[in-house]
This record gives sequence, structure tokens and C-alpha cells, in this order.
Amino acid sequence: MTNASTVLPEVSLGARRVLRPSRALSSIGRVTRTGVEGLGALARFTMRTFEAVRDIGTWGPLTTLHMRRLGVDSMPIGMFIALFTGIVLSLLASYSFTGAVPLYFVGTLVEKTITMELAPVLTGLALAGRVGANIAAELGTMRVTEQIDALVALATEPIQYLIVPRVVAATVMLPLLVVMADAVGIGGGYLVAVDLLGANPVTYVHNSFQFLGVNDLTSGIIKAASFGLLFSLIGCQKGFYTEGGAEGVGISTTRAVVSGSLAILVADFFLTKLLF
Repeated sequence: MTNASTVLPEVSLGARRVLRPSRALSSIGRVTRTGVEGLGALARFTMRTFEAVRDIGTWGPLTTLHMRRLGVDSMPIGMFIALFTGIVLSLLASYSFTGAVPLYFVGTLVEKTITMELAPVLTGLALAGRVGANIAAELGTMRVTEQIDALVALATEPIQYLIVPRVVAATVMLPLLVVMADAVGIGGGYLVAVDLLGANPVTYVHNSFQFLGVNDLTSGIIKAASFGLLFSLIGCQKGFYTEGGAEGVGISTTRAVVSGSLAILVADFFLTKLLF
């Protein structure tokens, strides 16, 4: 009896030790499979969207409406983020440069950082939350209420009617918003540097635009267009394939925001590596 009682716990403990790596590998496998399947589904959805672009007669008249809803209505939040980004960046730069670099170089840092990186990334993240969630919720509601099925029954291709206008609108409007964010952010940095920090306004402006290159602006615009394409496609795909009623709409909306934001950050790395 004594031997049995001492052996059983060892066998049980050994079984647990054997099962733990198996469960861990199974979890890793499930996560990997889910990620690969998600990328494959997004790739197929993207191909269908690009193929539907040829039918401009269907999606063309609807694009201006979505440009206003997705782009113009997002201007306040984009400009607000850009303004305070320029202000904070100017303050931090002046603090970091104190005693080491002349104050007028703050303008150079603000200009390059905003145009090349902060304006497209922060504006893209803000719109991935606002616009991506809106797209996913709207399309998800249409799916669970069978409005998309009704379009198919009426011989209307839903990709051309619902998806392409939103994707085109986001891809076109985000670069325009980023250009405006560049101007607002640089202006915010100028106000802080001149009015609060006492920088010479003429020298500040001269040094800001002396080092402004065409590549600084074009790289930010290319990033913005890519980010708009990414989060709009992800939002449309998550909403278009929603399942499970109201709860499914909420899940799709959350996934659209999270996946869109992660896609922007990952794409930013590769685009920066490619453009510079």
C-alpha cells in the first residue's frame, strides 16, 4: 500500500508534465492556423475588391458620399491630434536640445518628425478607430439583418456597391487629411517655439523649411494612402463576414479596430524601410 501511494502521485505528476508541452504546442498551432487563415481570407477579399473596381459605374456615384462621411467628418479629430502633437513635440525637443543644440533646430525636428512619421501614423490610427469601427459596424449590421443577402437576391454585387466606395474613399481622403495635419502640426510647433520658448520666428521658419525635402512629404502621403487602404479593407472584411447577431457585430467591430491598428504599425515598419 505504501508503494502504491508513493507511485501514483509521481505518475500523475509525470502525466501533467507530459501534457503541458502538448497543450502549449496545440495553443500555438491554433493561434498560428487562425492567423494564417485570417490572412488568406483578407487576401481573397482584397482580390475580389480589386476586381470589382472595374465597374466604376456602380461604385463611382457612391464614393463622394463616403468621402464626406469618412474623410471630411474626421477632420476635427485629425487636426486636434496634429495640433497637440506638434505642441508636445516642440516642448520635448526644446527640453532635449537645451545647452546642446540651438533652439531654432526645433523647427527642423518638428517638421521632419511630423511629415514623415507622426502625422500619417497617428492620423491613421485615429481613423482606424473611428472609421474602421464605423465600417465594420455598418456592414455587420447589414449582414445580420440580411440586407446584404437582399442585394444579392436583387442581382446587385455587394462588393461593388458596399465595399469599393468605402475603400476608395478612405484611400483618397487619408492622404488629404495627413497633408492638413502636417500644416497644423508644424503650426502648433511654431506657436510654442516662438511664443513660449522665445525662438526667433524668422530663423525658426527658415530652418524648418530649409531642410524640408520632397521625400519628406511624399513618404508621408504614400504611408497615408497605404494605411487608408489597409484599415478600410480590414474593416470591410470583418463587417462583411459578421456572424452571430448583435454580439457578432460587436466582435467584428472590435476585431476591425485592433487588426487595423496592428496592420498600420506593421506596414509603417516596412514602408519606412522601403522609402528610406
